Amino acid sequence: MFYKLIYPLHDFYQGFEIIRYISFRAGLAAITAFLISLLVGSQVIKILKRRNVSEDISKKDSDTLKALHSDKKNVPTMGGIIILIAIIISTLLWCDIFNIYILLVLFTAVWLGILGFFDDYIKLTHKHSPGLTGSSKLFFQCGLGLIIGLVLYFHFKNIDEGTKLVIPFFKGVRPDLGAFYVLMVMFFIVGMSNAVNITDGLDGLAIGCTVIAGLAFTLIAYIVGRIDFSSYLQVPYIAGAGELSILCAALVGAGLGFMWFNCFPAQTFMGDVGSLPLGGILGIVAIIVKQELLLFFIGSIFIVEAVSVLLQVGVYKISGKRLFLCAPIHHHFQFKDLKETKITMRFFIIAAIMALFSLITLKL
Repeated sequence: MFYKLIYPLHDFYQGFEIIRYISFRAGLAAITAFLISLLVGSQVIKILKRRNVSEDISKKDSDTLKALHSDKKNVPTMGGIIILIAIIISTLLWCDIFNIYILLVLFTAVWLGILGFFDDYIKLTHKHSPGLTGSSKLFFQCGLGLIIGLVLYFHFKNIDEGTKLVIPFFKGVRPDLGAFYVLMVMFFIVGMSNAVNITDGLDGLAIGCTVIAGLAFTLIAYIVGRIDFSSYLQVPYIAGAGELSILCAALVGAGLGFMWFNCFPAQTFMGDVGSLPLGGILGIVAIIVKQELLLFFIGSIFIVEAVSVLLQVGVYKISGKRLFLCAPIHHHFQFKDLKETKITMRFFIIAAIMALFSLITLKL
């Protein structure tokens, strides 16, 4: 809301009028979040180290995986707190916090951040504990999805295109989901929060792919929030959604700041307190800007990682054999003796190409 205090000053100096432009505030939000991440990050890491908040590699199911990650046993986890602090502060400074979409995304981030915090806390304080049970975590994720789904359903119900599903490449085909819209919202929020969580297994991998996805959604939210651009590209116009480009820019800035500490060799890991809300943010933003299916391209790395786990479990239960050497799939490549940095960079390249492809589809 800082910009709300500055903007009235344009009556005395016309230069302050620039603050009302979303593109300008998005840039400020990214820079602000990046600087906050750097400034807060070093202090948070010191606190985490002092309290010995580090990953217990003895919980790894594979001896090979334990050996591969043996040098990570003293690296502090729960660094995702850095990302959350940077996103929230930057958003509060540069966004219209009374915008319903901003409130819903912040609510999602805080809810999943608290859930991730308790999950990490249990893992760290109870020896050999995997954290919250899968059913408990899923219950709270579905509860959030239900709340957000109902709010958006009644909000969009009287808005043209509100509960319709936009299908990439087929702009004339937009089926109305009706009440099933609530279930779709739940699916994307739960699915993406878990997908990012699964991807967080190599230094910088999850946050790097999140930054790339955040950049794509920054542009998409800006387009969807402008009636001229959305009309030209024939995508749904969502009044007020342009503010989300500022929040997405804050996510990008916070992610880059966190990557400063999380790139190989990592000084901290984000933990569930970071991965769950990041996935939730990507999921709900995709829903609000009416590009749910496009998320399968923008977040393709997250989707592939999650699907690799499902396939591994499914194939093993049916045949007793493993489809991959280890799942998620980034560990499969580690088992094939590829260097961690090479795997990460190649995944970044794929994520960037897929995000660019996603933006191109807006014109098709």
